[in-house]
Amino acid sequence: MKPWMHFDDVAWEQSEDVSDNWINQFLDIDVKRPIASFILRHDSGDDPEFRICGKGYFNIVLQMKYTYGATDIRFPQPGTILFPEEKTENEVAVMRYLSDQTPIPVPFVILSGTREESPLKLGPFIMMSHIDWTKSMYAALNTPACPIEERGVLNPNIDEDQLGLLYAQLANVLLQLFKTEFPRIGSLTQVDDFSWEVTRRPLSMNMNTLVRLGSLPRSKLPPLDATFNTASSYIEALAQLNMQHLFHQRNDAVQSADDCRRKYVARQLFYKLARDKKLSLPLYENGPFKLWCDDFRPANVLLNEDMHTVGVVDWEFTYAAPVEFSYAPPWWLLIERPEYWAEGIEDWARVFDRRLKTFLAAMRNCEGAVVQHDQRRLSSHMQRSWESGDFWIVYAIQNSFAFDEIYWKKIDPRFFGPTKTDDPSEAWKERLEQLDEAQRDEMEQLVTRKLEEMEHRVLVWDPDEYTEEFRQKLKRTREEKAREEQARETLN
Repeated sequence: MKPWMHFDDVAWEQSEDVSDNWINQFLDIDVKRPIASFILRHDSGDDPEFRICGKGYFNIVLQMKYTYGATDIRFPQPGTILFPEEKTENEVAVMRYLSDQTPIPVPFVILSGTREESPLKLGPFIMMSHIDWTKSMYAALNTPACPIEERGVLNPNIDEDQLGLLYAQLANVLLQLFKTEFPRIGSLTQVDDFSWEVTRRPLSMNMNTLVRLGSLPRSKLPPLDATFNTASSYIEALAQLNMQHLFHQRNDAVQSADDCRRKYVARQLFYKLARDKKLSLPLYENGPFKLWCDDFRPANVLLNEDMHTVGVVDWEFTYAAPVEFSYAPPWWLLIERPEYWAEGIEDWARVFDRRLKTFLAAMRNCEGAVVQHDQRRLSSHMQRSWESGDFWIVYAIQNSFAFDEIYWKKIDPRFFGPTKTDDPSEAWKERLEQLDEAQRDEMEQLVTRKLEEMEHRVLVWDPDEYTEEFRQKLKRTREEKAREEQARETLN
């Protein structure tokens, strides 16, 4: 059994092609000049110098540097962000909320706007103050000399005291987010200068990935105006999303007929647990809900030369979520995710357990005497989440591609008991009795369809209008170049 479902490689190739070629246009002076002029119209200073500041996974950042300070402008990349306007609006609202309501150091939003309001109509944008930093928390925690093209892993020889100091800074951010309270689950909208409300669906990183690399139609996501007033209703919606993912991913979703059955059974049983409200905590069913950032991780925490946090960036995919999300200890303590751990998920859990002790000790020091009752300490809830296995439920909910191994190894035995076989890839056969006749028929129909799809690798993709527009433009450009080359060969 593979530890994760493969991405749809046909969609992935298309996504990367669009993103890479869209980024290339920023090397053109005729593109950079209007952006520079746009920044200077809204924020000026002495001796300006314009440059490309950096390219992340989701965005490109350009910078106008002055004698004193700098201003950044950031655009989401078509091909990797498939909800650019929604994502940008959500992030601006969260950044302004954090700046006003918490001491978390976030960039100051100078200006934001839609694609129509952007220079050259490149896309929705955020213009923000620049934070000077020396290295990221990721660099401080990562194994020394790890090649940039390889996946990072927590330095196994890191000094324990140094690790505690770095973990404490990450814990402080989580504690600030945990203090927030909202009556509904969803994304924030700024109502006026000093108030925010939950008015839209909780746009998650997983949703973006499912549409981008899982062939999921956008229509299968919750509607834009959908919010949730209970934790169980939201978790049920996400469990249903995992099922839709299996139905709709066109390529690379299954490896064989039995692999398809195994994945179907796991998702149906998980959905049953969600419907029966066994995956949420009854005490917090109606909130209050906490601000949660899917993309909060060491790479987005910026440090100065004294190794102190000076900024936390990239607040896309942040929303009010069930408290169970906050209670789960952060997977990024080891930098690497459990499904990609070289020695397997069980070894990941063993190493994680050791580092979690250091992290929780650091968090308790941050909580200090301010939180006197143990039941109110986030550190205590994280400890219980890990010991009970709730951590794995939250991780499976948030990471659809990593769902299968986690379900069979960590969730299924907890709720349905042990199986006669010790092989997780065979356990599904003993769970068939949990399905009714209609579900078994549906499973076999799905197997037939998936095996047919394996014979013809075609692109089934539902990108946003910006991505599709650039994809078609790229296609026309290539066709034109091909005709020109063919004409030259004919003349020769």
